[in-house]
Amino acid sequence: MSQNYEELLEVMHARKSVRKFDPHYTINKEEITSMLEEAISAPSSSNLQPWRFLVIQDRELKKKINRFSFNQEQIETASAIIAVIGDTEMYHNIDEIYLSNLAAGNIDEEHVQIQIQNAKAAYPNAPLEVRRNIATFDAGLVSMQLMLIAKARGYDTVPMGGFDKQQFAASFELESRYEPLVLIALGKAASPAYGSTRLPIDSITTYM
Repeated sequence: MSQNYEELLEVMHARKSVRKFDPHYTINKEEITSMLEEAISAPSSSNLQPWRFLVIQDRELKKKINRFSFNQEQIETASAIIAVIGDTEMYHNIDEIYLSNLAAGNIDEEHVQIQIQNAKAAYPNAPLEVRRNIATFDAGLVSMQLMLIAKARGYDTVPMGGFDKQQFAASFELESRYEPLVLIALGKAASPAYGSTRLPIDSITTYM
């Protein structure tokens, strides 16, 4: 096995869901931005990247979130809470994304126009529930990538779905197209995370 593979395994197994963070530890905006820039290399449906991020570091805002998030300790003690928000109208970005791909030399004019036409025929006409499912799936991909990147940089995380999404959207005055999907607490662990086990692979895998 290559050294890269060994290093990847080390990060994967080291990442645990931490719930006790050092409340005095801060991570600057520049480093958080750098981690997000790396995380968005994650794949997404038709490359429409239906993720948006709201980075919350203000102490009072974290307290506000916690009032409708079951008073989870990590929300107030983490260096930042990163809200991963799904764009259910991701089709508004079709031209910008695909023409950028053309400008980068990743595709030719003929094929980019086919991609644009196909995407514009499919996504605006898809039911909201379908687009919501796409955004949710893609948010999971970028969230996992962000948590691994954070661990590789020496930070700790925990993903949280246990919060009132309607209250969150109202509190931050999100447009109706944007739906909060997951909160990621980011910081330095104040105590180790609990270990956890997994089901045996034979019990969850079938080869055909």
